[in-house]
Amino acid sequence: MVLLLPDGEPHSHRRPSSLTHARLLPLARALTHAARTDGLTAHVVRYRCRGWNEDDAHPAADAEWAVDEAVRRYGDVPLCLAGHGMGARAALRAGGHPSVSAVLALAPWLPADPSAAPEPVKHLVGRPVLLVHGTNDARCAPELSFRLAQRAKKIHRDTCRFEVHSDGHALREHRSEVTALCADFIRGALFGHPYARPLADALAAPPPLGLRMPLAVGFGESLRG
Repeated sequence: MVLLLPDGEPHSHRRPSSLTHARLLPLARALTHAARTDGLTAHVVRYRCRGWNEDDAHPAADAEWAVDEAVRRYGDVPLCLAGHGMGARAALRAGGHPSVSAVLALAPWLPADPSAAPEPVKHLVGRPVLLVHGTNDARCAPELSFRLAQRAKKIHRDTCRFEVHSDGHALREHRSEVTALCADFIRGALFGHPYARPLADALAAPPPLGLRMPLAVGFGESLRG
């Protein structure tokens, strides 16, 4: 199973935007199609509110609730938390849940204040972690996800990060390649399929090579259709 966590806002107690939820539906459909022979299911999580709200970290708490609910409904199945933007931070934060098998973070929104406590990473040990970030992301600084990946890689070998050159926060310009990379990671992490060569190389490479891996144009063409 994949639980997809939408983007959001730093501060807001308003109801979640239906648009951010809808933006992840095509990815959910593409992932279930790519892993249809494995029996993969995907659900987009609906938050209680659209804001992270500092120490409350509402999306992370909602992600943990969603994992518990998935276990209650489906049993102890392999599960990946996958998020975009603020949802990526929620996936990383909640990734230590004992029922989470893998974590996928797309264009993660991370604190830019140098005086803020660093985002925790030790709880991710034992789970494959993939970060993907567009180099032209004007909303969430790519360098911040690189620094987090650096810290995670020091204590957890199964961490890698891909850079999508010329792409922005929404990762629209190379959507097909990003989707194929996500599918390849999830099929490998949850079902034991061999990773595509670029992904296997990124996981095996020492930093910074495996943390600044360029996503090649045309990646995963055999997975489409």
